[in-house]
Parts: sequence; structure tokens; C-alpha cells
Amino acid sequence: MTNLAPEAVDSAASTDRDGAPPPETGARAGRAALLERRSVQIAAEAVVSVAAALLLTLLCTRISVNPLNRIGQVSGLAKIQLYAAFLGLPLLAVLVYTAYRGAALRHRLVQRLVCGAIAGLATGVVAGGVVVALRGTPWPLGGQEGDPSQLIHMATSILDDKGLPGVYPPLFPGLIALWAQLNYGGIGGEGFALHDLQIFFTAVAGPMSYLAWRLMLRPFWALAVAVPSVLVFLDPIRPYSHVTMIILVPLLAACLRELRRAGELSTRSVLLRGAGFGVIFGVLFLYYSGWYLWSAPGIFVLTLFLFPWRGGGRAVRRTLLFVGTTVGLAGAIGSPLLYQIAKEGATTPDRYAYIVNYVDPAYVLGWLSDRSGQETYHTWPQAGEMAGQTGFALLLVAAVGIGIGVGLRSLVVRVAAAVLVGAWLMRFYYASHMAHDQMVQLYPRTTWIIMYCLIILAVTGLMAATDRGRGWAERSFRSVGRTEAAGPVVPARGVRQLAAGLVCALALFATMGASWSVDRYMPQNEKTNTMGIDAWRAHNIKKQDGSCPKFAPVKSETPQRPCADPIVKDWEAEPDKKTLHCAGVSTEDWPVVCGRIAPWVTQK
Repeated sequence: MTNLAPEAVDSAASTDRDGAPPPETGARAGRAALLERRSVQIAAEAVVSVAAALLLTLLCTRISVNPLNRIGQVSGLAKIQLYAAFLGLPLLAVLVYTAYRGAALRHRLVQRLVCGAIAGLATGVVAGGVVVALRGTPWPLGGQEGDPSQLIHMATSILDDKGLPGVYPPLFPGLIALWAQLNYGGIGGEGFALHDLQIFFTAVAGPMSYLAWRLMLRPFWALAVAVPSVLVFLDPIRPYSHVTMIILVPLLAACLRELRRAGELSTRSVLLRGAGFGVIFGVLFLYYSGWYLWSAPGIFVLTLFLFPWRGGGRAVRRTLLFVGTTVGLAGAIGSPLLYQIAKEGATTPDRYAYIVNYVDPAYVLGWLSDRSGQETYHTWPQAGEMAGQTGFALLLVAAVGIGIGVGLRSLVVRVAAAVLVGAWLMRFYYASHMAHDQMVQLYPRTTWIIMYCLIILAVTGLMAATDRGRGWAERSFRSVGRTEAAGPVVPARGVRQLAAGLVCALALFATMGASWSVDRYMPQNEKTNTMGIDAWRAHNIKKQDGSCPKFAPVKSETPQRPCADPIVKDWEAEPDKKTLHCAGVSTEDWPVVCGRIAPWVTQK
């Protein structure tokens, strides 16, 4: 790992130019010793990250604008930035100050806390934007249509004691049902519960991502992976889906790290570690299971390579015990969903196609939802300068090459590369069978995990190149006569100052990227067919007292039409029509895109 954001600080670095720090005595020494404990630092890092996210989200409840007009939306976005600056700038000031004037040990703790806070503020901006977009309505993004309607109906089925909702992971619908029961009187309150959970889980997505990566990377590099990933992939409508993907990859890397050293551990330690990972993987599987499918081929092959086949009987037995405990406990916890998949999986094919199914399947650096606005597969994605690839694509691929070339010894690089290859092959397998089988099988979702792995490889490539470069400089100067007594070629204080500046740059990117992310969800009329229609729909459903939301557009645009009534019903699986449904395609274009006339034409 690189020393750009070092975890360990030697005694020479801690004194810098000021000589040895004065010895601590009494209560002050006790506090210093407490802060140096690893468990305390980890807990503080987690608490600060989550607190920053929730505090910023809470502040955004004070923003008073009309979210259905663009001027109100812009003012709301600007207010969120002011709140983020109010919370973030003092933290960055302390970070820079300790980088220039503080002791190394103190700066190291400050850096951990500030990086955690920046991760929380990043998704706090997104959650705060959702608060603004839904101001005046208790309904969630999406209202009662699309995926939110399915989640609401699943929660209703759970409250009605109708069992698990098909092959869909039951944990999040179960949370909706539980929150509705606790806060909104049970049946009828599922939509209001989803509203709350969308905001909460959007807010904590940044801390979850950052803390997962802290299992494998130092603070700066964990932030460098977590912030871009969570802002690019986070979907506040379903905040549980992509966050599961983001935290699954570092957890897989951490699990394989324990697998490699299982032979050195005691039986008790192996069992405890295996049980810990088994519980986490089992719960995540119930939270959202799709990413296990795309990750499984690569991780299975990589596990075979990492298994200590020649490590001796003791190592093999301990490793098998670790694997058995992890897989067995994860399977036991995930068994309700595994049973449903085994029972109904073959009878629930995915036949829903949209714009990403109509474009070149080798394009994996962007996507559109079925709310694609005016874009079609003729206009999106725009071709880049080099064989259709953009400058960003070329830079990303170059960084990926560096990551594989100089960082392949890193377990993070190996896991990301293995997941990428496995998902890539499965993507093209399902896409190549789409026309014959008339099934999509969710293969566009591999776009997200492939791009995520590319981001991981690019960041770890920069990390490895920095580490190698510093080591090369040290060796080069030693070879021409520089002695160790002269100190390191690259001073520790200079490294800390550079890291502090880069954290500031990441913080600036986080606020800009988060504002872009949530701006897409600001309410827009359904005629626009953009992502903003989900917030628009939430403002057009009656509240519990039967009145329209405060800013409901129907009150001024069409007074003769009331807001929609809440829909309360159990979840039902849609019948399989045996053919693709090509969404986002005009009636006259159905034969060109889907190879047949539109179904509503045949029904006339």
C-alpha cells in the first residue's frame, strides 16, 4: 500500500523539525492513550461519518422552497451547498492545519475523521436533495408507480402475512413493513415508510461505502474509491441496491484475505472470522442478491487460485473450516430467499428491455434508465474521438492497465479484476441469447459492476504507481550516496501536506458530483420522461387526511382533476407474456427495434 495516507507513523516522522514532543502526564496522557487505541479510532471514524451524513440531511429539512418550479429547485440546491460548506470547511481547515503544524500522530487521527466526514457529507447532499424534492408530500420517489409501487405492494403482502415476495430479496420490503407498522399504523402507511427509508439509506450510503473500503485501504484511498462510486451509482429510489454492490466487493476482498491466512490462525479464530463474514454475506444477500450472481464466477475461480493447496494439511483443514463456516452460515441466513429462487426462479424470466438493451453491449461507461428523456439508441451514447471511445474512457483504461501492471499483488486488484471478467462474460452470454430466448435477464446491470471494477482498478493503479514511485526515488538516491541519517528523500510532512490537499480536492468533487446526482431527481412533468418524474408523481397522491400535497401541480393546472387515491393491495407476480417488452419505443419503431408490432396494436 502507498504511503500517501500512512496508517503507521515512525518516531522520526512524529517529531518532524520540532524535536520530540513533550511527554504527556496525568489525565491528558490517559486521553492520548485512549485516542491511540485502534478500536476507538475505528468507532470514532464510523460515528463521525454517519453523523455528518445525517446532520446535513436534517439541516436540509429547514429549506423552504417550492420544489416543483425550477427556480425553487436551484435555490434549494444552492442552500444544500451552503450547509455542506458550513459543516465541511472547518473540518478541512483542521486537516490542512495539522498537516502543516501538527504532530504526525494527531494528523493521522484527524485525517481519518475528516475522510469519514467527507464520505458522509457527499451522500448527505444527495439525501438533502431528496428532502427538498419531496418537500410537502409524504410519498416516496416514484409515488405508486414503477419499482416503488412493487416495493409498497410487497410490504403490504408482508403485513398481510402473505409470505415472501417471490424471488425478490425480502429484507428491504420487510423494513418498509416494519417502519410502516411502527410509525404509520401498518397497512396504508407503506408508501410513507418508503419515503423515510429512501432518505435515510441514501444518507448513509457514503459512510457504508467508505467504511467497507477502510477494511482494505487507507483513509485517502478508501475515500478516492468510495466517493466517486457512490455518487455515480447511488439511486435514491432504491438506495439499497447499488450500495450492496459497492460494499460487497471490498467485503469479498477482506474475506479472501482471511482465507489466505486461515492456516496461521487458531481454530477458534477461524470459526469466529468465518461466522462474522457468513452473517454479513447472508444479510446482504437478503438485502439485495443480484450482485452475488455477477460476482460469483470470478470469485469462485480466484478462490481456487488462492486456496493453499500446497500449504500442508493444517492449512488446508483450517481454510476449509473457514470456507465452510462462511458459506454455511451465509446460506442458512439467506435460505428463505434461496428457497424461493429454487422454487420459482425458472418461472420468473426478465423480459423488460429499454434503451440500454438497444445500444452496443460493449459500452459499459454509462447508462440511462427507462426515463431516458429525448435520447434514443441513435443519439446515445455519443461516440468518442478514438474508435468511439472518449478521452475519459482512454484515461480510465490507461489507469486500469497501470493497476494490473504494477498492483496485481494487491488482493483488491485481483478481486476487482476477477469480478470484472466474470461479469463481462456473463453480460455477453445473456446479451447474445436475448434475441433467441426473448429474455434480458437483467444483463444491463452488469454495466454498473463492470464500471465499478474499472474505477477500483484505476484508483489502485494510481496508488500502486505512487508507492512504486516513492520507493524508486528512495532507492535511486541511496545508490548515489545519500545515507539514511539524512532522512527520507520524500519528507513525511510533505506527504501529509500533499494528502491533505488531495482530500480537499476530493471534497470539492464530492459536493459538485452530489449536486449533479440529486439534480436529476428534482420534480419534472411526466411529459419530459426524465428521472424527475418520480418526484413529480410523489406530489400527485393524496395524503392520509385525503388532501393533496402542498405543492401538488393538479391544484393549479387541472383543478377539475383531484390527486390520485392511495392504492393498497398485495403484491402479485405479473403473468409471463413469453416475449420481450421494448420500453421507450414508439409504436411505429417496434418492428425495427423488437422485431414485431407493438402489442397494443395487435389487441385492437
